[in-house]
Amino acid sequence: MTTGHNGRKETLIKEFLTELGEDPKREGLLKTPDRVAKMYEFLTKGYQQDIDEVMNGAVFEEKYSEMVIVKDIDFFSLCEHHLIPFFGKCHIAYIPNGRIVGLSKMPRIVEVFARRLQVQERMTQQIADTLYQYLKPMGVAVVMEAQHLCMIMRGVEKLNSIATTSAMLGAFRNDVKTRSEFLTLINSKS
Repeated sequence: MTTGHNGRKETLIKEFLTELGEDPKREGLLKTPDRVAKMYEFLTKGYQQDIDEVMNGAVFEEKYSEMVIVKDIDFFSLCEHHLIPFFGKCHIAYIPNGRIVGLSKMPRIVEVFARRLQVQERMTQQIADTLYQYLKPMGVAVVMEAQHLCMIMRGVEKLNSIATTSAMLGAFRNDVKTRSEFLTLINSKS
């Protein structure tokens, strides 16, 4: 019998607790199945989000053609291999080609892809591809730096390891000077 709105998920979590050797009827675990089900719904809400709705007409015609950077976008995601969190910072740049996007849309795009079961490499590419598709810019660059709890809590157990991934499209891929400028700017402390 389930009590919350997450019936099937709660049942599965109760079964999982039992398989771990726990008693899901003990006081400390009574509400755990409902809490865990709600948590996973929140952590995977990106599956219910549509990029068209997130962009919501926030692409504007503008004759600006210098690099636009939003750096240090915090993100939290779940490793699809272990269902353990990974988290860090995302840095995004693009060079407009007559179209710009509202700056708040970049963190929202990151959030949509972060709130799914992920690997960092794919998420990095998805963010870059999305911006490239909507803006048709001269170039897009995305760098993600993350700590993976699957590496920290289990496996190699390396506390301070950081995984860095990048996706470079257009001018960022083809022009070393443009790529270097972006990397220098995201590494500056200002």
